[in-house]
Amino acid sequence: MEVQHQHRFRKRNKFLYSVLSQSPKTIIGLFFIGIVKINLRKSSLAHIFASNYLRIMIQTRDIFQAIADPTRRQIIGMLAQKSLNVNAIAQEFNITRQAVSLHVQYLNDCGLIVIKKQGRERYCEAKLEKLSEVTDWVDQYRKFWDNKLDSLESYLAKIQKKKK
Repeated sequence: MEVQHQHRFRKRNKFLYSVLSQSPKTIIGLFFIGIVKINLRKSSLAHIFASNYLRIMIQTRDIFQAIADPTRRQIIGMLAQKSLNVNAIAQEFNITRQAVSLHVQYLNDCGLIVIKKQGRERYCEAKLEKLSEVTDWVDQYRKFWDNKLDSLESYLAKIQKKKK
């Protein structure tokens, strides 16, 4: 049984090497049409490929995931007041600058902030128009619960009238 597993592993790595030896555009095409199906988590070569060559693919992040993290919410709050560079943002937190940079990049990918270069510095500015998506989502549930609470209020009023 273990021999079969090793054989499959060698086959997969051989295939991986043959795929990675091709041009990045060819590889991306193969990924899109589904010919290449590689478990990206288990293969370090595939991870290197994905981190280097698939960056050209536009990755949109979910705005709800962005605001789910308390650190990112604090960053949005700071940038809503004034634009700051990444170092100024990092000073406000008890985490590494690299971790703050990843949070900033996540927010940038979501469209909640814009990064502008001024000389050597990268300044981040809040772009809060994207939060309207969250507001719209919350509003639909606010209407639902308003209706439910109104009907509960009228029901309770009806019960109290019957008791009197």
